[in-house]
Amino acid sequence: MIQSDSQNQAASEEIIKELCTCNGLSYERIEQEGSSTSSLEMFFSGYPRIMGLSYFPNLTRLILVRQSIQQISDLGNCPFLKELWVAECFLTKIDGLKQCVDLQKLYLYCNMISAIENLEMLTKLEVVWLNGNQIKVIEGLSELQKLKELNLAGNSISKIGNCLDPSGNIEKLNLSGNRISSFKEITHLARLPHLTDLCLNDPQYDPNPVCLLCNYATHVLFHIPQLLRLDTYDISSKQIKELAETTVMKKVMYYNMRIKSAHRQLNEELEKLKERKCKLQKLPEDRIKHFSCNLKHLEHDLALLQTSGKIQSSKSILSRSSECEKSDGDYDSGDEAPEESSLEQKFLHKLEALRKRITFWNRKLEEVEAIYQVEVKKKKKSSNLAVQFLLTELETVGNTRFEEGSPSDAWFNSCYDLILSRFCAWDFKAYGITGVKVNRVIRVHNRILRLKFEEKFQIFSEKEDLSESTSYRKLLEYLFYISPPEVSLKKKQVIQILEEGFQETKTIPGSNNEAVPLSNSLSICECPRIEYLQQQARSKGDSEEKFRHGKLIIAKVFLGHSTPAHDMDPIKEDYYPGVSSVYRARRISQNAASAADKETLDQQEKPKPPEVCCLEYRNCDCSLRQCEWFVFDHELVLPEYFVEFEYITLVKVEALFSSLSNVVGEEGRRNAPGFVLSRDLHRDDEVLSMEPPIKPKPKIVCLDEKTVLAVAKANIYSQIAVLDLHGNRLSKLRDISKLSGLRRLIISFNEFTCLDDVYHLPNLEYFDASHNHVITLEGIRGLNKLKHLDLSWNQLKKAGEEINVLRKHTPMVLSLDIRHNPWHKPASVRLSVISQLRALTHLDGVLITEEEAAAAIQFMADSKITQASLVAHSRTDEEKLRVLSILPYAKILSQVSKNKVDVFENNWSSKITVLDLDGQHLCRISSLEKLENLQWASFSNNNLTKIEGLDHCLNLEELTLDGNCISSLDGISKLSKLMRLSANNNHLTSLERNVFDNLTHLHYLSLENNRITSLVGLQKAYALIELYISNNYVSSNQEIYQLKGLNNLIILDMYGNLIVWKQDNYRLFVIFHIPSLKALDGVAVEATEIENAKDLFGGKLNADMVAERLGHSNFSKMQELNWTASMIRMVDLVPAEQFKNITSVNLQNNNLTSFSGLIYLPSVKVLCLNYNHIESILPRQKPPNHLTSRQLLHQKVMSSGYGQQGLSKSGRDPGVSESLPPIMESLEVLHLGYNGITSLALLQISRLKNLKFLFLQGNDISQIEGLDGLLFLQELVLDHNRVKMISENSFAKQSALVALHLEENRLRELNNLHCLGKLQKLFLGLNKIQDLGELEKLDCLPCLKELSIYGNPVSRKIYHRPLLVFRLPNLQVLDGVMVTSEERARAEVHLLEQQAFPLANSPIDCGFPGLQNTFSKPCVMRVASMGLTAGLSHFCGADFVFPHPADEPVGSEANKNKKLKNVGLGICNPRSIHAEVAMRQAKGASATLSSHGTPQSGPPRTT
Repeated sequence: MIQSDSQNQAASEEIIKELCTCNGLSYERIEQEGSSTSSLEMFFSGYPRIMGLSYFPNLTRLILVRQSIQQISDLGNCPFLKELWVAECFLTKIDGLKQCVDLQKLYLYCNMISAIENLEMLTKLEVVWLNGNQIKVIEGLSELQKLKELNLAGNSISKIGNCLDPSGNIEKLNLSGNRISSFKEITHLARLPHLTDLCLNDPQYDPNPVCLLCNYATHVLFHIPQLLRLDTYDISSKQIKELAETTVMKKVMYYNMRIKSAHRQLNEELEKLKERKCKLQKLPEDRIKHFSCNLKHLEHDLALLQTSGKIQSSKSILSRSSECEKSDGDYDSGDEAPEESSLEQKFLHKLEALRKRITFWNRKLEEVEAIYQVEVKKKKKSSNLAVQFLLTELETVGNTRFEEGSPSDAWFNSCYDLILSRFCAWDFKAYGITGVKVNRVIRVHNRILRLKFEEKFQIFSEKEDLSESTSYRKLLEYLFYISPPEVSLKKKQVIQILEEGFQETKTIPGSNNEAVPLSNSLSICECPRIEYLQQQARSKGDSEEKFRHGKLIIAKVFLGHSTPAHDMDPIKEDYYPGVSSVYRARRISQNAASAADKETLDQQEKPKPPEVCCLEYRNCDCSLRQCEWFVFDHELVLPEYFVEFEYITLVKVEALFSSLSNVVGEEGRRNAPGFVLSRDLHRDDEVLSMEPPIKPKPKIVCLDEKTVLAVAKANIYSQIAVLDLHGNRLSKLRDISKLSGLRRLIISFNEFTCLDDVYHLPNLEYFDASHNHVITLEGIRGLNKLKHLDLSWNQLKKAGEEINVLRKHTPMVLSLDIRHNPWHKPASVRLSVISQLRALTHLDGVLITEEEAAAAIQFMADSKITQASLVAHSRTDEEKLRVLSILPYAKILSQVSKNKVDVFENNWSSKITVLDLDGQHLCRISSLEKLENLQWASFSNNNLTKIEGLDHCLNLEELTLDGNCISSLDGISKLSKLMRLSANNNHLTSLERNVFDNLTHLHYLSLENNRITSLVGLQKAYALIELYISNNYVSSNQEIYQLKGLNNLIILDMYGNLIVWKQDNYRLFVIFHIPSLKALDGVAVEATEIENAKDLFGGKLNADMVAERLGHSNFSKMQELNWTASMIRMVDLVPAEQFKNITSVNLQNNNLTSFSGLIYLPSVKVLCLNYNHIESILPRQKPPNHLTSRQLLHQKVMSSGYGQQGLSKSGRDPGVSESLPPIMESLEVLHLGYNGITSLALLQISRLKNLKFLFLQGNDISQIEGLDGLLFLQELVLDHNRVKMISENSFAKQSALVALHLEENRLRELNNLHCLGKLQKLFLGLNKIQDLGELEKLDCLPCLKELSIYGNPVSRKIYHRPLLVFRLPNLQVLDGVMVTSEERARAEVHLLEQQAFPLANSPIDCGFPGLQNTFSKPCVMRVASMGLTAGLSHFCGADFVFPHPADEPVGSEANKNKKLKNVGLGICNPRSIHAEVAMRQAKGASATLSSHGTPQSGPPRTT
């Protein structure tokens, strides 16, 4: 022993010597030098334990690396130690540090530590390195509030949770090389406000599984925006953060849109259920009304008989008519009704029978309502699961996806077949089940679990050398998860399994097994559940088959090494070393075994549908293959499918809410509650035919004094105490207030919509107004003694308003019946009524108990905003919580945040930023005046009727008001900082303009399920990004124009509005007019849709566009339509009657190829289509095989003028157009300049029979033809074309032509002008006329007054002018120069001289005496160029102005064949004064024009 101690002492001395040597200290002087030593280091020396530190009392830094140390010791001698390194050693536990209270840095990396512990006393720690250990759980750090750097890399940590929340000062965190696989865990790090450096994928370690997921970096940057470094990379750039936030916001918007679509689908299904319920309830309601009316009649007749003394008065009707004890099912009026000789007994007997039938039908109503609520619950449950799937997708950033299958999917059918193959009808025979039907299959795409599954499989395959695919397939199996029978698969558990796997299901409650329970048989999974539910139903006396619907989770399982289970041992991994899974053969339950011994059912089933697996054999060998499986490693079980199914049972129960079922069930069949049998209807007839018969009486329509006295059997009003007016057609009770003595008033079964005539009846005690159409109680007053009031079977909706009326004017009412009214908030009506009508004892025929009265008082107290409710439902968070959720921030923060209000602080109300008052039955918003810093508020599911009390909450950013009764948004106009507003499921009818003008930051607006008809109030909501307005009453496509200015709008949902069905090509219409949209009605906008929308609606002038410019849709006063340079290619102004007063249309500089819909405007007189692409008046249809894709698209749209002309006209002869019917018979002036027209015949211009002025300048016309039908044409402009000759038929029928313009053409001859006998003006400048002989052909124009031939070769001959002056005696202007009488005289003299002297060779050399002064200067060329502006100004008045002037020079050779196209007017050259006069006459002006008009310029005129 002594020898051992000496050896240890010697070893210790050696260790201390080595320690001194490593640090440059002398062992001999250690006592002197040790106290001054502050740092010691020792590397790679095999140091077995910590010792000798007593020599170094002032040590502050100790570094021990690669030693053989197994525990920390001897540090009690170093109280000043601030930095400790025990790294790469053999530590298994953190211990021995309690006295190192000054320790700031602790490095224990690369040891074998399994738990973080014993650090509670080290409150000054700032740096902790525990990387490279065996730690599985983050713990023991709650006291380290000064911790700034934590390194836990290279451990086995899978959860973060809330363990780091106390260490809020952490700046640098390394969790690389762990097993963190969920984004939810990373989200917990968002609560570390100072975290700037995070490592989850350090290059020195393996990455966490979460780092391999999609959108990993985006998710981290969004939730921890203050990060500067991520996984050793610099991410301090602002652009990176903004990109991440933008990406996440897009995902949130996307999933919000999809969830809203799911809610919308649910609403549609609920609406169908509601419609079905209304249909099912119609028969009972009609029967109740009919029997109630007969009951009133019978009571009235009995009262009259008793009053008249014809029968002896007995006990009152009310006391004699107690509830019948016998059930209605045992009642038989024909067999059991005793024969009564007394008339009174017959009355009473029939009254009793009628009441029984009313009770029966009321019960049917309740049954239908109960079944309806069950169906609604099922629909909501299914929808909530779908919504939860979407929320899971959002929270996992798409790494977990759920895909709903359909029969068209191969995997759906495979899954269906798998279930059918594992269903054995023999096993389910005991429960009356014959088959199974799959209703829903959802495929799960979980990237996290799949990566783990593949990793584990890869490890196993490497160990076992599984290289062959056959071996791989043998070890894979699809199995059903076995859930405990007493715990059905709830939504929360399903989501947890599908998202996180089967980790939490390894331990089954009540068993010793520690493995995932699975099976290859449906009966093993389901039989325990069915037996449990049947046992529960028997104990409750419930006959409903609640086991009919079931759920399954189908998982892909890697079985690995498997072995049979031991009978006695529990299923635990310790009992099966080296085994991956165990299996156990099926154990047949007692119920199933006993059922196998029974006889086959006598009743044979009908043939089963193909999708149902049925019982075909009495015995089968299914049980030999059925077994349970237990897999120890939950990561080898991958959930892939979630299935909802139902069983097919022997007894067919017809569902009441089946769309195929009728309310009248078949006799002998098993019908669900709510069905009516034909015998019930027969029983009704029997009751109605009972004695005494009810005689019809005349209906009173209008009430006057005489009628009132007659009905009441009285002589004067003061005698009337009872007035029974039931069963008439009354809608008013005039002068009823004069009946001051009236005590009982019955007006049921009439047509009243209001009761404002019932007032100041001081003695009225009984008032029955049931079975009317009353919509409001406003007007009732002065009924202070009223005790019984029946308002059932009316149309009352606004509970708050009606209760206030009753509280003020019927304070003594004891019995009130308000059943069968469409209340807006039916669930809270009863408590609201009881709380405000304190004298009430019976409500809806039910006695009000003391407990119910107390609950109503509490309900009333809770429905007001008090200090207590503010404190309970508010938070003080100053920043938004970064979470991936679509819930309102007020809801999220109220559930997650712990920053509650401290009422003991001064001005505590001003610190409230979050307020969540959902479902508090509030009737008004009040007491919020001091909440000046409120940012996020929610008041959903209350009884609010208007928005008030928010005027002082000017910092409000988000407001949620869903599920109220609000009819106007007036109260939010001052909330200028509001960013998100939701008011779904309210009673909004319009969006006021002034409400949204001030909301410049509003980017999210949801107003679904309201009654909005117009969107005009959103015109200035320029910041809107998301707009949800589905299921409203928007019907006009003009409302879409109200949204055109919202350039930031990305998501729009208008599904369920009338416009969706009314507007042709609605989707493309909206996409075209709101080009910023990325999603419409829950569906993404595709690029092809954008192109189709442009093709379909681009360049289409319709009534909506006109209305948008005008600001209204009243087109009756429009006279002008000016729409230039707008790329219009089609006109569709329908109905044309609305535009009947338009007389002038200007559509120049567009892309029209025909007159399109203009032909249907009945009053157009002036039409300007210059600078278009007009080919013909009506479009020429091509054969289908020659149509372009754009034209094929146009054929699908019904538009004016398109596709209405049958076969192409291109092959017709010019004369054929004469037989075509005339169009646009009011048109007088037509401008078709610069359209590229090549053929007048194809233009079909002759169909414009009343045309007077035609302008065709600047085209490519080479032949004058097709004018035969223009008999009234007065002026024709063909300048700047390619006309070479005038044919014989060119002007055959233009005898009324006054002016003809043919300048800038290619004429050489002037033939065939003899038909133009009334021609006064002829313009032939800039042609190719050479011979004077051609000028002589103008002799046939006796009325010619103005002529232009400048620019022709013949004009260079000096004597051409006197020749023309002499031969045209009425000529007044030649080439722009007036012809005087002196010139005419000289021309005659010269021509006479020509007879005596021969002509000179050269016209220039030869002089004409007396004409030297005339030609001494170049001939003045005067061009009276009057543009369209002037012409239309004279026609339409001085106020008519076109946008731009045109002063293009005419006559130069450079302008030949040139087509100018701009926003101004072209060269129309209508020089004729007669054209101007005609235009004025068409306009209605009486004055004549004295001079040519000049082009005008000015601002564009808006039509």
